[in-house]
Amino acid sequence: MVGGAEAVNEALRALSDGNRRRILALVRDQPRAVGEIADRLGVSQQIASHHLRVLRRAGLVSEQRVRTRHLFVVRTDGLAAVRDFLEGFWPGRLAALKRAAEKEAASG
Repeated sequence: MVGGAEAVNEALRALSDGNRRRILALVRDQPRAVGEIADRLGVSQQIASHHLRVLRRAGLVSEQRVRTRHLFVVRTDGLAAVRDFLEGFWPGRLAALKRAAEKEAASG
């Protein structure tokens, strides 16, 4: 996993694909095996594995081995970089909205 701006870029690239977002939803609450993920998405295990590699490289899922099974689960800390990036937009936007509301209230 990479840090800083590159982590955000990698995560956003990974999240740009609908199948990867669906995988994240599947592994949000419990670890799931590649085969189960593939079945639920209606894709081959090879395709599911590809998407999981992209998500793992972006730091959005982690893999744990239980005997012969590879289980995947969301890494909430991986999503933190994206959340922090997006939250950076809100303070300025909210301040502008407040100014516009105050201006409207003062003129009306």
